[in-house]
Amino acid sequence: MSTSPLLQVRDLVVHYPLPRGLVGTLGRREERVVRAVDGISLTVAAGELVALVGESGCGKTTTAQAVMRMLVPRSGSVEIDGQDIAPLSERALRPVRREAQIVFQDPYESLDPRYRVRDTVGEPLVIHRIGSREQRTERVREALERAGLSPAELFLDRYPHELSGGQRQRVAIAAALVLEPKLLVADEPVSMLDVSVRAGILDLLDGLRRGGLGILMITHDLSTATQYADRILVMYLGRIVEEGPARTVVGNPQHPYTRALISVVPRRDPHDQHKPQILQGETPNPVDIPAGCRFHPRCPIGDDACRAVDPQLAPATGHRAACIKL
Repeated sequence: MSTSPLLQVRDLVVHYPLPRGLVGTLGRREERVVRAVDGISLTVAAGELVALVGESGCGKTTTAQAVMRMLVPRSGSVEIDGQDIAPLSERALRPVRREAQIVFQDPYESLDPRYRVRDTVGEPLVIHRIGSREQRTERVREALERAGLSPAELFLDRYPHELSGGQRQRVAIAAALVLEPKLLVADEPVSMLDVSVRAGILDLLDGLRRGGLGILMITHDLSTATQYADRILVMYLGRIVEEGPARTVVGNPQHPYTRALISVVPRRDPHDQHKPQILQGETPNPVDIPAGCRFHPRCPIGDDACRAVDPQLAPATGHRAACIKL
């Protein structure tokens, strides 16, 4: 695994403005925003799989979209192979898109039902004007084989409705791999699949990572992250609250939110009497972030000091966590 970061995200901020309406505009009402991502930093090296975990609505997918420049961040930088892509125009961004690709959560929606597999996987080559027709066909075959659809000839002329869920996701992965990117962003790549096929897709991603591909995997499944990721970043309400080596974070969690997430993971031993820690209340509204630590309204060990201090990531027993109680 390379020590130099392939992906470097610094102080990324993504806010969605709320419509003010006619009355609010005429009255010059202050603009309100949804603070989806509120100043996070992360790195992914070549040959490394980094898992970004957290509850639904914490900002994981928004982070993935900002990394891919599918949306423009409010501030911060996203560097791929040393180049900041945040300020680039669409034309200047096109060559960079060959270096980073994304696999979406839902294989049923991410594939065009009118396209055969050969057209879906080959479309990126056409867009980037790579190779002749014969060369594109050969690269499509290679990408399908690499994604685990072998022999490729059995799948080239099929439509999405003729494939299983796992096969569709492999086609989506092949379409991402056909450009031979250095970085792959996988947004919940197995959450829509049957349990029986999840391991195959995860083993595929693990093999790609071992082959030198850098992978940022978005997931809410800590068991998956522990098994396959090199590092885990725990996200809550737009911020990274804990990060470190996967087994260290799971084996010795420091942040109360991480502890709560791990406590509800099913145990292998049916006789394990461990009691899950169920968080009280709902996640605060990202429009009105609580003062101080944003987790304190649900934190089992929170006190008045937590309402006054907004903690930053700091060293905590082999990794880093954002909690003043450490």
